[in-house]
Amino acid sequence: MVSSTLNNPTQIPADAVKVRFLDLRVLDADYRAEIHEAVERVLLHGRFIMGPEHDAFEDAIADFCQTPFAVGVGSGSDALYLSLRTLDLQPGDEVITTPLTWVATTNAIVLAGGTPVYADVADDYNIDADTIEDRITPKTRAILLVHFTGQMCDMDKIMAIATKHGIDVIEDSAQAFGATYNGKPAGSLGTMGCFSMNPMKIMNAFGEAGAVTVGDEARRDRLQSLRYAGTINKENCVTPSINGRLDTIQAAMLLVNLKHLPAKIEARRTFASIYTSELSGIVGTPPLHNDRDHIYYSYTINADDRDGLMAHLRADGIETKIQHPILMPDHDAYKGRFDADIPGARKLIERIVCIPCHEHMTEDEAAHVIASIKAFYGA
Repeated sequence: MVSSTLNNPTQIPADAVKVRFLDLRVLDADYRAEIHEAVERVLLHGRFIMGPEHDAFEDAIADFCQTPFAVGVGSGSDALYLSLRTLDLQPGDEVITTPLTWVATTNAIVLAGGTPVYADVADDYNIDADTIEDRITPKTRAILLVHFTGQMCDMDKIMAIATKHGIDVIEDSAQAFGATYNGKPAGSLGTMGCFSMNPMKIMNAFGEAGAVTVGDEARRDRLQSLRYAGTINKENCVTPSINGRLDTIQAAMLLVNLKHLPAKIEARRTFASIYTSELSGIVGTPPLHNDRDHIYYSYTINADDRDGLMAHLRADGIETKIQHPILMPDHDAYKGRFDADIPGARKLIERIVCIPCHEHMTEDEAAHVIASIKAFYGA
């Protein structure tokens, strides 16, 4: 997979693409050699499941996220599901979450035995902290928030609410590895932090991978058991669970990519700054907060005649994407099952679109995107 246009009404023919939404190719020879060397070491020692690089990866993630522990898992979906399993949800237990995210978030709640309760979304696309407390009932067990597009939620408000009501907070940090809130990394403020590291993420593997950051040893041990079919010492099953382990080869390649992460984030911030400078007043650029550092997993704008703009950009050879076009309670699997008073989310979902903003772009490509948007609005 080279690029993603999954949410375009029609894809751009490959020979007509001028600016890719995301380029996943590994073209730099030196970087490719680092990846090959990492894989070669695993091939030579042969410990393909939870080998030494896996343990080193867990230590590196815990250190980066400033948490006592990290647990490697097979994907971001595994991270969410296994984290919720540690809560031992009972029928009727509720988890407050956001309607604007990838469906894995709601799936994890349902598969773990919980009932999703949807708070609304703020102008920065994150869960609106001011709409959470009204959703809390005696059945509420946790808040599962999502740091959407690469900027963290209002963690001071959310943690204060959680502390007041004695409930857990799980940070879905899939899009926010490297983001901070008052200097504290994503995944370090809640009870647990869940990360996806698939190829589209800034901290990326070359396949599926994920991790959970966690602050206490007992919960770490429970996660380690749950990721290995609910076993103790790899043999005795104490609770039914899945195989959610992380391959050693992915861990080895992730360790290489962790070294390159700061440069990738800096490149995205550079292009984001250019976009914001040139497009403010023409479209709604990403709202920023002084207490948070955005990593720009996506550069999401809020646009009049969004669908017309996407068609115009497509005609100019520019790939775009909507993240995510179907709100959680509107998926076929969940229609009519869960109440959702979410006017903010319903307004935003008709207006948001992501434009290309990644480390493999050129200044000329960014200028083409800007010129095309300005031309559409006659600016």
